[in-house]
Amino acid sequence: MLLPPGRLLARVGVTPTMVTLVGAFGVVAASLVFYPRGELFIGSVAVTAFVLLDMLDGAVARAADRTTRWGAFLDSTLDRLSDAAILSSLVLWFFGGGDAPLLGYVTLFCLVSGFGISYIKARAEGLGANCDVGFAERTERLVILLVAVGLGGLGVPYVLSAGLWILAALSGITVVQRLIETRNRLTRPRRPAGDTGTV
Repeated sequence: MLLPPGRLLARVGVTPTMVTLVGAFGVVAASLVFYPRGELFIGSVAVTAFVLLDMLDGAVARAADRTTRWGAFLDSTLDRLSDAAILSSLVLWFFGGGDAPLLGYVTLFCLVSGFGISYIKARAEGLGANCDVGFAERTERLVILLVAVGLGGLGVPYVLSAGLWILAALSGITVVQRLIETRNRLTRPRRPAGDTGTV
């Protein structure tokens, strides 16, 4: 689905780095402008638009045959900053005009656990262990968060608090899942060279 618009952007001279930067800075700006003022619905619409744009960087890279390790690193780093901007902006609202400190603490937990999920995977892969497990990958976390915040901004009762509590629970479970998976992979006995494990 993303390849046709990716090819179009590549043909007009747009680079993957341009897409990554515009998408990430758009998410950060939209979050910081709208969420602390309580404009949750329009903020979620704007953030979603830039998140979808950011998803095109890989398609543009493939269309232009410009996939690089630097591009993957930059995209991953800016994703963390984008997530932090969304959640910290909501924290400002909950502890400010939103007058919902409990949801502020839940959102803080989502922020910290989200960073934990990403760090565990990156550190595990740096040690040679694959760690693609867990209920709450970044895409799932963003869908739950943006839908809950957007509907909450429209006045749908209970959906915002329910979404945040669900996100917090799934994020906490995912941290534990990744810790266990990484421990299992890193402590698994290695077979001697040439040992195929067959009898």
